[in-house]
Amino acid sequence: MSKRHLFESPDGLVNKALRGIIAYNPSLSLDEGNRIVYDTAYNRANVSLISGGGSGHEPAWTGYVGENMLAASVPGDIFATIVAAVEAVPSDKGTILVVTNYTGDCLHLRPRQREGQRRGHNCRIIICGDDVSVGKGRGSMVGRRGLAGQIGVLKVMGGAAGGGRLPRRGLRPRCRLLQQIVSIAATLDHCHVPGRTEHATLKEDEVELGTGPHNEPGFLKLSPPPSPSELVAKILKNCLDESDPERGYVHFAPGDETFLLVSNFGGMSHLEMGALVDELLEQLETTWSIEPVRVVCGFLETSLNAPAFSVSVIKSFFDVRTTTYWESMTGAQSTRRRRRRDQIVSAPKEEPRPVDDARDLKVDPALLESMLRRACAAVVDSEPDLTRWDTIMGDGDCGETLKTGATALLSALDAGLAKPGSAVKVLLELEEIMGGTLGGILGIFFVSLRAAVESNISLASSKGGPVAPLGRRPVLRPVQPEAVHPAKVGDRTVMDTLIPFAEAMEKAGFAEGVDAAIKGAEATKTMTPRLAGQRTWVDRATTLSFP
Repeated sequence: MSKRHLFESPDGLVNKALRGIIAYNPSLSLDEGNRIVYDTAYNRANVSLISGGGSGHEPAWTGYVGENMLAASVPGDIFATIVAAVEAVPSDKGTILVVTNYTGDCLHLRPRQREGQRRGHNCRIIICGDDVSVGKGRGSMVGRRGLAGQIGVLKVMGGAAGGGRLPRRGLRPRCRLLQQIVSIAATLDHCHVPGRTEHATLKEDEVELGTGPHNEPGFLKLSPPPSPSELVAKILKNCLDESDPERGYVHFAPGDETFLLVSNFGGMSHLEMGALVDELLEQLETTWSIEPVRVVCGFLETSLNAPAFSVSVIKSFFDVRTTTYWESMTGAQSTRRRRRRDQIVSAPKEEPRPVDDARDLKVDPALLESMLRRACAAVVDSEPDLTRWDTIMGDGDCGETLKTGATALLSALDAGLAKPGSAVKVLLELEEIMGGTLGGILGIFFVSLRAAVESNISLASSKGGPVAPLGRRPVLRPVQPEAVHPAKVGDRTVMDTLIPFAEAMEKAGFAEGVDAAIKGAEATKTMTPRLAGQRTWVDRATTLSFP
């Protein structure tokens, strides 16, 4: 896999890409500050569909904003601006937020849904999972991972919403289509992220089956590589064999209307993708008695430059045309373009959340700034090691997630964050500056820590603030498994460190919490992961056990 890129640095790349992507459709606008793309021609009398996720999967999801598909997308690193997207395309019937079944996406989205409800918007969530690779047994706690089958969901739901047929009985989305999709991915090699020095690769004589779109490892490595027909046979068997107790998710009967969706992860040639579709169609008909009524193949949900692809068989069909990338920009080209400067908008910045002085922990400003800058510098210095370790075990974004948070906090300090000496202001800043799974978990942790400080302000003020015991309100309550996700101590995730840290800090203080965290991390060396897959609800990439 080549490490060369036209844009070698990721700095500013996402916003630049968004400005280019929206140029093909004159009805699209970009709120650049919030990284929101929305359709200015959407009909507020219909349900608004909003989706999004991390960048690197283009054209998903910005390419699917337009008539009869999405009203808006949030294509940034985090979902902190989802409420701004809801307010950019308000609907008289309500808004459905569609998200893939990944830990970070789900953790960031749920609080935004509640905030949207608080502001008077009728918001509901649909979580899409279509990957059969994990299997029912190992994936029973977390559900199926999201692959490109979600794009089919957006297409069908978008057509229904655009025609005023969604929803039929109130905004209670129970998307039966999700139970009619099977998908799996195959990888010849991993993608390479611009600016990243660490790069996991597959051997030249390996093909991996069941991989994810963030370089997550699959469940089976095939060596020597099978022939294309043999690989397709394995793909279809894993998707369509109803006798398989682990992967028999959908019943396909002869005569069912289905469509075949083949997504190029970014690095496959058009020549080979065409041949792949031919092989898929041939085996679907001869082996499985399935003749898709529609076939979609192309760059649907990519993974940067990965030479990989996913195959989805969906028991449904679609005919409604859109003004999105789905139609390869046809229709939009004949329309007079808006001037670029008219497409880029600036939404008003939200006012900082107020801090109640009576519940705020005051710290010497110079000491507070010094502590935070030293901590941020340590995190930035640790990024190469964290990235290297996470590249071995997961998708390699752990170090970058923490570095992003540290550099954002340093920028806030440069702008005077520590000058008031407010610990609560700092915690508010930390709640929403990191994306991904780890960022979502840490964001929830900081929300809970702030609440603990505010609820126990007398104790915090008398015994040293956030580093003191805060036992009257459990710091980690919102992060406990039953409240957010199934991970607990012993599952070999980041929770093996975070839960002991929080519990010890509640009872004894910060130093004891650090000791407990170290012991928790060391204990993972001998554990077997008990949650299947990567980046579903709990991300093995955030595990803190190192070889």
